[in-house]
Amino acid sequence: MQATERHFYTPDEYLALEEEAEFRSEYLDGLIVPMAGGTTNHNRLARNLCSVMNYELDEAYEAFIGDVRLWIPERRIYTYPDVMVIADGVEYYEGRKDTVLNPRVIVEVLSSSTGSYDREGKFAAYRTLPSFEEYLLLDQTRVHVEHYAKTGRKRWSFAEYDEEDGEVKFETVPLEISLAALYKRVELEA
Repeated sequence: MQATERHFYTPDEYLALEEEAEFRSEYLDGLIVPMAGGTTNHNRLARNLCSVMNYELDEAYEAFIGDVRLWIPERRIYTYPDVMVIADGVEYYEGRKDTVLNPRVIVEVLSSSTGSYDREGKFAAYRTLPSFEEYLLLDQTRVHVEHYAKTGRKRWSFAEYDEEDGEVKFETVPLEISLAALYKRVELEA
């Protein structure tokens, strides 16, 4: 078996390549990693949540969906969370209008290929952001939400929601969403 040579990119090289790319990629401290394609369930969950956020949150909060990039300077990661909520104005990376620095809430829709990374590696990276206070992981195959909320320095609470629970109540933004609304039109596995 022949070893393949890895090419490491600078953040500026990545951004230049990403502007011309046909498909989005993440940047992980020098490596460019193509993003997996989404499913209709993935899209439905992100859309349902963002729609409720757009309607329910007041002007102090703004929700962004999948195409807005996040820079995590301490880990040297560029990534595209499924949904982000920013409070009190967007902070952009070095004047860019496609890369933000200050999400309060981040939501990821889990897939079999990314679930472990979303729970562990990404969550650890997100926690290095000073603005980050709440994390939701949405299962796209069954009604199941994992909810983390910051309670203090290096302290997080955890809650789970499933079909027996009526709604998810956010801790750091004034929002509650019913599981029925969140999972509307999502085709669950039997």
